[in-house]
Amino acid sequence: MPPSSEIQASNPETIAFIGAGNMARSLVGGLVARDKPAAAIRVAEPVAELRDAMQRDFGVAVFVEGADAVAGAATWVLAVKPQVLRSVCAALAPLAQASQPLVVSVAAGITAAQLERWLGGDVAVVRCMPNTPALLGAGVTGLYANPRVGADGRRRAQALLAAVGATVWLDDEARMDAVTAVSGSGPAYVFLLAEAMQAAAIAEGLPAEAARTLVLQTILGAARMLTEDDADAGELRRRVTSPGGTTQAAIEAFEAGGLRELVADAIAAATLRGRQLSAAND
Repeated sequence: MPPSSEIQASNPETIAFIGAGNMARSLVGGLVARDKPAAAIRVAEPVAELRDAMQRDFGVAVFVEGADAVAGAATWVLAVKPQVLRSVCAALAPLAQASQPLVVSVAAGITAAQLERWLGGDVAVVRCMPNTPALLGAGVTGLYANPRVGADGRRRAQALLAAVGATVWLDDEARMDAVTAVSGSGPAYVFLLAEAMQAAAIAEGLPAEAARTLVLQTILGAARMLTEDDADAGELRRRVTSPGGTTQAAIEAFEAGGLRELVADAIAAATLRGRQLSAAND
């Protein structure tokens, strides 16, 4: 392996991951499952246990230092915590300036402009917000490309994130905080609903295991109806809400308790927090 200071010609098929956490594992696993050659994937991770797991599970090349992983890679995926991303970018900036890669970031709250500046300027950056169902190949990702990303860069970013689920492109980066609030944090909202429904079912006398099965299968079935039926959520709700029936009684209780307003407030709070994270890491 050549020294990290030696610049190699970039291979458009090679992808380097900086970080080997859950999201990086999901993306690498999705790519390999879609027949991306393991030899075209390189991973840098300082934690030996995570690094070794990547090599063992997917057969990819692994490195301790990010500079060694990105050598010769045309696409860099920044998959580290937002708090350390600035220092990671600073260390890689000379190589970014020399090789001009496509940089894809999955860090919450860090803007494309921040990334570009930390990497020395004039760098093609795609900012992404995947969510945790990507671990199952069932995620959804919002993407924003800065003006330096061309059609080929968009194609490469699309292929990368589509390996773990659906994708949504945004023209206005200011909307990325809302993506984080809706889909990035969204699975936790569903988990909270499931938690509350199970507790209520048990309070009504159902055995715990029966309550769990009933709630989880209900959420799974409802999600399938939402994704497989052409009707929108409001229409599906109306179809199962018979006048004067049990469902209507429950819906009226939700509405009286201000459920819609509470959801709006929660998403607004998460959106604001995303903006604060960006400012805190600038």
